[in-house]
Amino acid sequence: MPCWFEGPLAAFDTETTGVDVERDRIVSAAFVTQSQTGAVPVVTRWLVNPGVPVPEAATAIHGLNDDHLQRYGRWPAPVMEEVARALAGHAARGIPLVVMNAPFDLTLLDRELRRHRASSLAGYLGGAALCVMDPWVLDKHLDRYRKGRRTLSDLCDQYGVVLSGAHDAAADATAALEVVRAVGRRFASRLERLSPAELHTRQALWHAAQARGLQAWFARNGSTEECDPAWPLRPDLPAAA
Repeated sequence: MPCWFEGPLAAFDTETTGVDVERDRIVSAAFVTQSQTGAVPVVTRWLVNPGVPVPEAATAIHGLNDDHLQRYGRWPAPVMEEVARALAGHAARGIPLVVMNAPFDLTLLDRELRRHRASSLAGYLGGAALCVMDPWVLDKHLDRYRKGRRTLSDLCDQYGVVLSGAHDAAADATAALEVVRAVGRRFASRLERLSPAELHTRQALWHAAQARGLQAWFARNGSTEECDPAWPLRPDLPAAA
């Protein structure tokens, strides 16, 4: 039987108005599925009119501006419904979901669902467990002493994956999926005996340890930046008094 990293995988990615998961909005999203290594990926794309201005700094990254999104984007409510149902359907079938820096994209999706659907990602999952593979967490744990950055572009270079059209949600999701397969093959001796569910649990522990280490580094260097140890989804903020 082939290892999980050679079998069915799905991947999810978003482009957004910024980097604040509590306040920023999704402007595009993509869901990619692949039945096995080498199979033609099936790609679903969404373009969203977020209902708020898109900052120039965000447009400079992904190329999506207010005029384009107002002309061609759909309203967020039906899009978030479709995205959540797509993720839930694959979770119910036990297919691992690849998300680069999962707490960012999954938390954003959760907040958009709360904002526009009066629900949550957990509500759409209906008890099915997301089994997430995060290439950033996997690579940082399995090759922890390698120097340099670990952006998606860096990981593609490291693992020999072609990234065509960076900062396009579909291109990024497809590349992240291929990086996870490449990580699996490179570290097969350490991963092949773990089920996707076991690896999901371990990534939560690895991410928390990585966040603690980065937080300590920030403290030593006088930075007040905070690192959230939650993975793959950040908890709700406490209600304002």
